[in-house]
Amino acid sequence: MSGTEEQFDLVIIGGGPAGQKAAIQAAKERRRVLLIEQGATIGGECVHRGTIPSKTLRETAIYLSGLKARSEGVLSQEIRSDLKVESLMRRQEVVRTAHESFMTAQLERNHVTTWRARARFLSPTSIEATEVDGKRRTVRSGAIVIATGSRPRTPSHVPVDHEHVLDSDSILSLIYLPASLTVLGAGVIACEFASIFAALGVRVTIIDQGERALAFLDPELTDGFLTDFARRGGRYLSRRKIEGIDVDGISKVTVTLAGGEIIESEKVLCALGRIAHVVGLNLEAAGLSVTPRGQIAVDGEFRTSVPHIYAAGDVIGPPALAATSMEQGRRAARHALGLSVDELSPAVPVGIYTIPEMASVGLTEAQAIEQFGTVEVGRARFRELARGQICGDVSGLIKLVASFGDRRVLGAHIVGEGATELIHVAQMAMLGGLDIEAFIDGIFNFPTMAEGYRVAALDIASRRIDPLRAAA
Repeated sequence: MSGTEEQFDLVIIGGGPAGQKAAIQAAKERRRVLLIEQGATIGGECVHRGTIPSKTLRETAIYLSGLKARSEGVLSQEIRSDLKVESLMRRQEVVRTAHESFMTAQLERNHVTTWRARARFLSPTSIEATEVDGKRRTVRSGAIVIATGSRPRTPSHVPVDHEHVLDSDSILSLIYLPASLTVLGAGVIACEFASIFAALGVRVTIIDQGERALAFLDPELTDGFLTDFARRGGRYLSRRKIEGIDVDGISKVTVTLAGGEIIESEKVLCALGRIAHVVGLNLEAAGLSVTPRGQIAVDGEFRTSVPHIYAAGDVIGPPALAATSMEQGRRAARHALGLSVDELSPAVPVGIYTIPEMASVGLTEAQAIEQFGTVEVGRARFRELARGQICGDVSGLIKLVASFGDRRVLGAHIVGEGATELIHVAQMAMLGGLDIEAFIDGIFNFPTMAEGYRVAALDIASRRIDPLRAAA
């Protein structure tokens, strides 16, 4: 180990979305910033095993399945059963490389020092960084942000071997599309992969121990998603407990459920959550530990139990989305450096990249009723929109939640293609404190899915006029 300690204003461990934004924010304040990333390139799980590769596979699945669905019988070929997953993700390398280049250039442009090394705490203020060649360097800082991301959680009763029983990392390394797939769990990652493989013609079964998939979303969104999932041949089994998993080592995995129900498939995906990726960090030397759920606990300012050490992104747990991780990293850096931090807006969108997409911002109907007592709700179904008919997406839905009386937008919930883009219209309405009249009086391009906001707003307005409709 080198006897000289280098000094930085802020040290960030991890180069994913949270770490990058923390580094850029601090650098723009002309602070001396060090980013330590153990991977060969910047990006973290998001770029290499998470958002970028899974969304690239999703786009391919959408175009392949969508082309057939929208051709009205002109194209009828099935996706080849021997198709290599690798061939479906050739564009992933192009996208990943471009994103890496952009991020690296941004860090360099802002004069962020970057070390490719494994970091471990020596004390609450001192970190040792071990480079690929074994060289060790030490650094000291009075402000540190941990942004090391997460890794798949593997319960002891699930024999993940990365060949027959896969996790959310190894499933992207499949050689061929399996004929059938059982997905354990019904969270974001589970539902995203389940819908992608179902769209590619794989027989998919989701096994959920809970009452409802993606329970944090408005039930109408998950109902719409599961209806579409079933239409593609998928099965969703709720309130099921796994008793055992048996791998024959050749072509079949058997999942036994409580009560004796048997589910057989060629492959199994374990998507039962993720835990903080803190292996090797030596958190004990910093005075830190993880929670029983395997995450680093933080307060509202993203401070850990050690006041000058912050944590952001997947390492602190839900919502564990790239967009929220970026904002957490930015806010953590500002607070760590004693800079002003604005109050976090309630209008934070959530996007789930299933097929079809789901997105949400603000309060659900149930949350709004609990908070305000009485609310007004309007819906626009994609089948009512010309663009929905043109695109062949007639099962989607835009749901608006507004306050009673002044009809101010409290939340919006969308299921259907383009949902993660459409949700930002409602986000801007909420940030501006607008009521539904803004959608009624506004001019939308025709034909677009966005005009569904007007349809949903008119649905609310019509309930004031028609007592029978209001009671429905």
